[in-house]
Amino acid sequence: MAEQPSEEDRTVETADPAVGPADSVAESAAPGVDEDLKRRLREAYLNDEEDALVVTAVRMAGDEVVVETRPPHGETTHVERFDAPRHGSLEECTEFLAFLESAGVSPLDLDDLVGARVPATFDPETGWRVRRASDRTVEGGETGGDAAATDAADADPSARQSVSATLTATAEWLREYRDWVIAVLLVGGELLFIALIVVLFA
Repeated sequence: MAEQPSEEDRTVETADPAVGPADSVAESAAPGVDEDLKRRLREAYLNDEEDALVVTAVRMAGDEVVVETRPPHGETTHVERFDAPRHGSLEECTEFLAFLESAGVSPLDLDDLVGARVPATFDPETGWRVRRASDRTVEGGETGGDAAATDAADADPSARQSVSATLTATAEWLREYRDWVIAVLLVGGELLFIALIVVLFA
């Protein structure tokens, strides 16, 4: 007759119903921070610390110069567009010249622009913005009316041209009517002298 298992054996062979698959998963899962989140925060921190954009490509698109840039850390692309010279004058591309000045590159050495670092700031609403050399001058100590005049001139290149044209026209007018101006000054000076004598000795 076959030997029956004892009560002790049956107790050992019976699995504990309190231990389930969920408990095993909970024990194996260790607490931690999402690696993608850590990577993104690290990139953002380093980008803000360096405060710059790296030029990756420069190309023409119609009558525009398209400059592609990216932060030093990460693959986000930022594009700047500028007017290109169309009639052989640098006056037609003052904004692009200001960008080259910020990058420290001569208009005759455009090959050096690729790979150059351009000072920039980040705005949560508008994104990256290249800082012009004039912006850094204002931050470095230019205040009051000088700063406002510089900002206005940089924002509107036609204003500078208008002032220059006015000065040129004034100089030409003075050269043309120089004799009349001298005569008026002499007569005015004599009249002023006579009036002064009358006031003193009357």
